[in-house]
Amino acid sequence: MPLLQVRNIETYYGPIMAIKGVSLDVEEGDIVTILGANGAGKSTILKTISGVMDPEKGTIEFMDQRIDGMSPDKIVRMGITQVPEGREIFHDLTVKENLMMGAYLRKDRSETQEDLEIVHDYFPVLKARSSQLGGNMSGGEQQMLAIGRAIMATPKLLLLDEPSLGLAPFLVKEIFEIIKRVNDEQKTTILLVEQNALIALSLARIGYVLELGRIVKEDTCKELMENEDVKEFYLGVKEESIRGSKRWKRKKKWR
Repeated sequence: MPLLQVRNIETYYGPIMAIKGVSLDVEEGDIVTILGANGAGKSTILKTISGVMDPEKGTIEFMDQRIDGMSPDKIVRMGITQVPEGREIFHDLTVKENLMMGAYLRKDRSETQEDLEIVHDYFPVLKARSSQLGGNMSGGEQQMLAIGRAIMATPKLLLLDEPSLGLAPFLVKEIFEIIKRVNDEQKTTILLVEQNALIALSLARIGYVLELGRIVKEDTCKELMENEDVKEFYLGVKEESIRGSKRWKRKKKWR
């Protein structure tokens, strides 16, 4: 059984169906990515899994237990932690206080301190600025803080929503290297929503392509990177041919 099993979920914003019968699996220890344009419903899927939104239909199982309709705090206690789009750190708390908020459910003080040291190893800037207010950090540093806070919760499943958003390319590379280390070293399963399709497909093993609230393609990331539609729509590589003196591009259908 997969660690996370989503089956035919439908999620609404008022009368508007944002998620239309989505099903996906996340195996334990894996990195899975969801690709899609703005407004496709990627963040809504994560919010539905984490309990921020309730599906009208369908089921979500985590570790063989139904969690659809469960409150977000209970879902966190089960081992699912989300790093939301836009980071949402506590601006008026220090860096250390923000990190410790990730561990607020934990009682194991010695292990919590060990995990704080692990976070500092991943993100040395957070140790150097422990007493600085979170709101005074740069966007990249805030993203590091948001991921570090999530690590402090020792999640079994980490939901990452657009971790590269608004960051300089060198910071994107650094953050994704850390995400890979967290998966390798902490054995944390990761479900990633990311608009930078190239880096997402390079990091993950399995990918799902979401279009207008529906999954239109799923495959290994290796295969998706070779798919002509993915190349064109998400990697910026157009399939073009020349017939005589005319350049043409054939109409695509997902395949």
